[in-house]
Amino acid sequence: MVDLEGELPVGHRHVLENLLGSAPAPGVEDISEDTLKYTAFPRLGTVSPWSTKATDIIHRCGLGQVRRVERGIVWQVEVTSVCGGQEIAAFLHDPMTESVIVNDSDLEQIFQQTDAAPLEWMEVLNGGHESLAKASREFGFAFSDDELNYVIDGYRGLGRNPTDVELMMFAQVNSEHCRHKIFNASWEIDGDRQNGSLFQMIQATQEGKENGTLSAYRDNAAVIAASDGSWFLPAVNTREYQTLVEPAHLIAKVETHNHPTGISPLPGAATGSGGEIRDEGATGRGGWAKAGITGFSVSDLRLPGAMQPWEASFCHPPRLATPLQIMLEGPIGAASFNNEFGRPNIGGYFRTLEVCDHDSDIHRRRGYHKPIMLAGGLGNIRASHIHKKEIPSGTKLLVLGGPAMLIGLGGGAASSVDSGESSELLDFASVQRGNPEMQRRCQEVINCCVSLGDSNPILSIHDVGAGGLCNALPELLQGAGRGGEIQLREIPNDDPGMSPMQIWCNEAQERYVLAVSSDRLEEFKGICERERCPCQIVGAATTERMLVVRDGHIAGQGVHSIDVRNSRPVELDMEFLFGKTPQMHRQCRRRRRTQRAFDRAGITIEEAVERVLRLPGVADKSFLITIGDRSVGGRVVRDPMVGPWQVPVADVGVTSAGFTGCYGEAISIGERSPVALVDPAASCRMAVAEAVTNMAAAGVDELSTVKLSANWMAAAGEPGEDADLYDGVRAVALDICDSLGLSIPVGKDSLSMATRWQEDSGSCEVIAPLSLVVTAFAPVSNIHATLTPVLRTDVESVLVFIDLAAEQCRLGGSALAQVYGQVGSEVPDVESTAVIRDFFVATRELMHRGHVLSYHDRSDGGLFVTLAEMAFAGRCGVEVDLGDGDPLAVLFNEELGAVIQIEKRKVNSVFEVLKEHHLESHCKVIGKVEPSHSDISFTVGGHPLYRRCERDLHRLWSETTWRIQTIRDHPACAQEEYSRLLDPSDPGLHSDLPRLLESKPIGPAILSGQGPRIAILREQGVNGHVEMAAAFDLAGFSAIDVTMTDLLEGRENLLEFSGLAACGGFSFGDVLGAGLGWAKSILYQPKLRDLFTSFFARENTFALGVCNGCQMLAALKELIPGTDAWPGFVSNRSEQFESRLTMVEIIDSKSILFSGMEESRLPIVVAHGEGRAHFEYPSDQHQLCESNRVSLRYIDNYDQVTEQYPANPNGSASGVTGFCSEDGRVTIMMPHPERMVRTINCSWHPSDWGEFTPWLGIFQNARSFCD
Repeated sequence: MVDLEGELPVGHRHVLENLLGSAPAPGVEDISEDTLKYTAFPRLGTVSPWSTKATDIIHRCGLGQVRRVERGIVWQVEVTSVCGGQEIAAFLHDPMTESVIVNDSDLEQIFQQTDAAPLEWMEVLNGGHESLAKASREFGFAFSDDELNYVIDGYRGLGRNPTDVELMMFAQVNSEHCRHKIFNASWEIDGDRQNGSLFQMIQATQEGKENGTLSAYRDNAAVIAASDGSWFLPAVNTREYQTLVEPAHLIAKVETHNHPTGISPLPGAATGSGGEIRDEGATGRGGWAKAGITGFSVSDLRLPGAMQPWEASFCHPPRLATPLQIMLEGPIGAASFNNEFGRPNIGGYFRTLEVCDHDSDIHRRRGYHKPIMLAGGLGNIRASHIHKKEIPSGTKLLVLGGPAMLIGLGGGAASSVDSGESSELLDFASVQRGNPEMQRRCQEVINCCVSLGDSNPILSIHDVGAGGLCNALPELLQGAGRGGEIQLREIPNDDPGMSPMQIWCNEAQERYVLAVSSDRLEEFKGICERERCPCQIVGAATTERMLVVRDGHIAGQGVHSIDVRNSRPVELDMEFLFGKTPQMHRQCRRRRRTQRAFDRAGITIEEAVERVLRLPGVADKSFLITIGDRSVGGRVVRDPMVGPWQVPVADVGVTSAGFTGCYGEAISIGERSPVALVDPAASCRMAVAEAVTNMAAAGVDELSTVKLSANWMAAAGEPGEDADLYDGVRAVALDICDSLGLSIPVGKDSLSMATRWQEDSGSCEVIAPLSLVVTAFAPVSNIHATLTPVLRTDVESVLVFIDLAAEQCRLGGSALAQVYGQVGSEVPDVESTAVIRDFFVATRELMHRGHVLSYHDRSDGGLFVTLAEMAFAGRCGVEVDLGDGDPLAVLFNEELGAVIQIEKRKVNSVFEVLKEHHLESHCKVIGKVEPSHSDISFTVGGHPLYRRCERDLHRLWSETTWRIQTIRDHPACAQEEYSRLLDPSDPGLHSDLPRLLESKPIGPAILSGQGPRIAILREQGVNGHVEMAAAFDLAGFSAIDVTMTDLLEGRENLLEFSGLAACGGFSFGDVLGAGLGWAKSILYQPKLRDLFTSFFARENTFALGVCNGCQMLAALKELIPGTDAWPGFVSNRSEQFESRLTMVEIIDSKSILFSGMEESRLPIVVAHGEGRAHFEYPSDQHQLCESNRVSLRYIDNYDQVTEQYPANPNGSASGVTGFCSEDGRVTIMMPHPERMVRTINCSWHPSDWGEFTPWLGIFQNARSFCD
């Protein structure tokens, strides 16, 4: 649908058809009388992110008459039985984000604009408590009785009634989500007054410690000191990338987005990830998000055709998404936002839990019908930007990013109440939608300011999240001790029908609020214009501590007419808005637990193994991992996939601090929520300890440098749950953290984890157990020391078990108990913090000496799963003797511990170190790696207990991923990947370099003088430019940051460059086809078309297009000589974004970049959703092959050209994935060599590769061409 202003000239119509495609969609036929037609569009009254970006492209191509374009899905339904039209419509759309139109005559509603809704005044002076309480229920303010009285008293003091704007703002600013009232409450448990609040206990972990925390509890995220590092940034004036040797301090933040994900999983999870990224960007005076994590807790999945014996009968509220819906859509939402923004996801967790209460009432359960959606990450910040600056009176306040839209209204308050407590309409209103491409533009503005160092024009910055501007701008001013005057109608707004309350309080995403130095405003605006990022001055800071929002628009009277009473929708003292509402006081009692002892009757090892390996929390999580880019940015050292067969079992995520050196950062997770069903305090201690044992796999020097984020989930107010929360916080803050010397500088709480609804059979409720997710962050001094669970088979070795639980084997809260529908009464706990400290120190020394070949901690599924996952990663057998203990308990208890693989000849040396650190009684050799067979075998006292082929167990472990991929993705692809596990001879990833390629060091000739200039080209939405610049910089180029606005406005001229590199990402969000919007904005703008035509015509230039840049250059082939047969690129065969490390073969071709690399076969990373080569004519591919213009193709692990998934991740015919022009000067490819230049950044690499990989040869060949 296109909204036009006037008639389009014929030529413009042709351009529009070319941009949008004029052919009917496949399968759309004339509608018969027996067919019903439904058209699903983005929710009426909203503007979709797709529309924003598509309209932007159209305007760039000169079509100013197009006001807006929007897309929808036309459904044709043949009705074969009696079925209501509304029932069909409900099935075909997501009511949270879409509307259904039945009659074509109603399509004009898509673009209809309504008159501005009026300001409303709420009766308080006369109506009092009852009137305000009613408004609180209707609008979802979620006011407590104390808050009702506080508001009433405040307005009676002012002598006036409040506006709806003021009440909604007060509700968001003072919501549990924003003010953490329970964590700041006073406590009385079992009649005894408790000392201190929950937050005071958490803060106490920081006291008295020289612990390297540079900022805590004062900003959007915590900042942790880095020991060393470097920044790779464009210079201020020249835009040439340069390395600055200075610490890249670590930003740490973890959020949850539970309520929106439960209501509408894809946008809920997407905006959860987006909001956390903004928190990092808005830290101090601007930060840089580097790598993320994602986690989910849901109730039982109940996979179709694979209902598990421990899963209870279906019982679920209609307004919440089911667990399966959440896990089909939520991970896609989180991954897609990360992918498009350009942040790699390098860690996470996944848990399912749903058990009937001990009285077996099927209507009362413990589980996660209201899910946990965890979004966290680490970033970097410069030392001079850690703390926000003072905001002088008169300083302009700006909104950076997207416009206001009527989405996400009241989310702060809505997320603070139990599911089912608010109305379905309020749930609907609270869901936001994400536009990661806009957020990328905002981040590029922040990055540019960061590169200015001490001259950064940003004084203070705050992200716009819960509550929208009505929370963000007041918090920005409150932090500076200022008031402010805001002009409501200066706020960018895409919905003129919104009321003042909706404009001020909506939660439209991808926005920041900033205070910018008055003398730097024009410079800042110039930065925004260069990045095509909207920014608008909306007000100014004032000395007087009043917040005044002025509105010059009165509905029905014209934009500038003034009514004194209505012209100030907000006029409040900041002390009232942020004042001390009465401190909450929590009175509760501890609950006596009556969990039954774990009944092991009839349980066999064989059955237990099969059940445990199928439990989603234990099973293969590839379906969560391969959809997320894990290499963007070029600084990932350790992602979840390990080894030549890329098995997702890594304990820790690691990034490098820069593109040189051995410093970096590590992130790990700990979570043991099922234990809380029996002992909440033990569950919380175990979560902290698990984060530590996972972190032990990284090259972290000292335990004291590890910092924690604590994310608390609880059903506050439910019987016993408040006391559980208090005991859990105390156990963490005053017990284990104090003993281990750990601190918690950042965290979050979500304390409405109960769900209630009504069914015909009665009232139902599902209450989550106390759930603590601990995320550990630490600076890394040696990224090369990172350990993985991959078992080595090239040396004679043994397996050493390090038991940190004093030989306890408690099975309560374990996977074993869960898969038999039980909980148990005795659960794991931390037996000794001294042993954990000794363990961490001992493993540092063993790593330093090079004694540890592989490492894996004991966690979900117990020792059996620990060893099985190590065997899966190494594709080998293990032989283990369990001694004389209880086999079931020894194999499946989930106490603390770890397994290390060491060389047999170093056993004595290793045990000397362990003895030196008081661990000799905790360690023993339990078995060996056996390369001669692939069985996983266990004996008890030398007698056989269990033996099964590693391959069969791996298939059981991967079954859950296969089933989910079969539903979510292309089923044939899912089956091909699952069947791959049947091949016992699969050699895995490898490297075959027949020409003995070496990663040559940079020669003196290259290092001397100014290198040739390479344009690192990017359009809005491109996110892979920094690693591309780093690769060319390493090869001796002068890499220049060049935006399309630079070319349009004449700041840069392509004719002054020796080469250009078109980088990866999502230009314009790929809304009109991957890379096509970028290409067509060149083709239909004469200045750019002429510039690129001239560049490609010069015989002394070269070009490289990677991923999105490949797609873009392919669409420019009419400008590039000798590329007429190049393909376009369409959606992957799997119908999913694919992030893989896969094998390719470099073919003998005319490409100057692959000169001397022919016939090489080696791994490379891919990360794309539309990478399948599609040729316009069948003969084109043959023509390219015959003329040596195919440079790269996918091969399998046997070095055979393949179309099989996932070795060929996109399904391109004959595996083709790289092409060149007739003269070889222009090369395009979908894989990412620029992300694999340093060997340390490879998820797996051969042991004989040096500091650099053979992929550096591409960039060195480019330099040789220029010489």
